[in-house]
Amino acid sequence: MNIKLIFPVLLLFFFAGYTYSQQGSLQVNQDEKITELLQIKSNLSKENKISDGYTIQLYYGELKEANSVIRDYNRSVSIWSATIEYETPNYKVWVGNYSTRLEADRALLEIQKNFPNAFVLRPERRN
Repeated sequence: MNIKLIFPVLLLFFFAGYTYSQQGSLQVNQDEKITELLQIKSNLSKENKISDGYTIQLYYGELKEANSVIRDYNRSVSIWSATIEYETPNYKVWVGNYSTRLEADRALLEIQKNFPNAFVLRPERRN
């Protein structure tokens, strides 16, 4: 091949990527409240406020004893989050937020080592 022909062909291949490539930018216009709403929904799900799932109940009774049970749980197991729920006139200690009964039963086996009276329940949906 002729050397005069090779140089322009190589130059053409080198700049071909730049001449035919596309440059683009994307701008997403999103309401700031969407991020806030997603965070609120995430927190409500963690707290078992909007879930149709299962939880484990450790205790049902007076607040003083409920606080004692939750302290004992946090010292011994504390793999899943525990909360105190109020239902007139008693307090409940609930652990976890499980989407399936199988997940709840597996957690129950671990929790019952320290809390033999614990049981799985499906809480009513709160408004």
